[in-house]
Amino acid sequence: MPSTLPLGLPAPEDGVLPAGAAAGADTRDFCLYVHIPFCAVRCGYCDFNTYTATELGGGASQDAYAGSVLAELELGARALASSGVPHRELSTVFFGGGTPTLLPAEDLATILTTATALWGLAADAEVTTEANPDSVTPESLRILKDAGFTRVSFGMQSAVPHVLAVLDRTHAPERVLQAVRWAREAGLKVSLDLIYGTPGESLEDWRTSLTTALSYAPDHISAYALIIEEGTRLASRIRRGQVPPIDDDDHADKYALAEELLAGGGLTWYEVSNWARTPDDECRHNLAYWRGSDWWGAGPGAHSHVGGTRWWNVKHPRAYAAALEAGRSPAAGREVLSPEDRHVEDVMLRVRLREGLSADVLTPGGRRAVAGLIAEGLVEAAPAFAGRIVLTFRGRLLADAVVRRLLPD
Repeated sequence: MPSTLPLGLPAPEDGVLPAGAAAGADTRDFCLYVHIPFCAVRCGYCDFNTYTATELGGGASQDAYAGSVLAELELGARALASSGVPHRELSTVFFGGGTPTLLPAEDLATILTTATALWGLAADAEVTTEANPDSVTPESLRILKDAGFTRVSFGMQSAVPHVLAVLDRTHAPERVLQAVRWAREAGLKVSLDLIYGTPGESLEDWRTSLTTALSYAPDHISAYALIIEEGTRLASRIRRGQVPPIDDDDHADKYALAEELLAGGGLTWYEVSNWARTPDDECRHNLAYWRGSDWWGAGPGAHSHVGGTRWWNVKHPRAYAAALEAGRSPAAGREVLSPEDRHVEDVMLRVRLREGLSADVLTPGGRRAVAGLIAEGLVEAAPAFAGRIVLTFRGRLLADAVVRRLLPD
């Protein structure tokens, strides 16, 4: 089942933010994340806040879900205005899940239309939906494009049937190409998500997935190492010895192969796990997270951040809908980040970007660590001398260790 929410301070029923959240807002992008918590089948590795029809129980309706989201968007617009946050058009919108495209395309379009009416949508806004390859049709993709969507991110994960079976993915490998073609015909940009390190996946299996993905000529590829989360079906299978455990050395070898093949295929890394064909193809929504922008997260379990205040919604769709029907914010708790908290997050996230981290934000102890990181081949020398911390390829493999060295305090 999905992981638990963090602890935090009580969140007010009207959603109004604390004093100080509005400071500097006009210098930050404002984005919207919409969580769609429904899946046809729960994948064995997934601990996201998602539910199949049998898990939802009474009182939670997939058909009525869009109405609940619209109610939260309206509450959000009122709360931000009451908090003194200046009006800003949406720079990016991202529908994630779950499988957003399990909802009718018309519902997704209505949510986007309402968000645009409340906040406005920048002329060059990026609007993305995640999708499973078997959850779209040519017609549904055309509806999304006509509504203002610009991009679709398909959960390909692998091109190898036995790997997909371990991951409990429901699509056939050949469906991905069909879905990509339909998206292209609709005029949407295409991103593909891949997972490496699945138990039983060989290096050649991973090569097959990479070369197959590249043959579809996507604009963007994300490649994530499989993480085994406690409480998932895959974790139980590993514990019982039904499938082998994951291996860090295997992950490193597969990451190296990804960099080799993706770079050779014309994609450039811009974040440790993400590659894009051009700078215009980078996922601007995810960059907003990594750069500390503001976003409203709508939907059960969704997290939001504005000006150093973070909050998160109740997890179950039934509790989420009930709160909004009663006219209350669905927020379960919130926290106000201290300057130290924000510094730690800034270092942790920005150092993962190809653009790097400004050395000016480091503490004296962090700056002293840079010379050693250069000597060990973890940080590029030339950018560091110019005041930016940029990871080498080896540094990308050991990014967490680099962060610990840059945060000695």
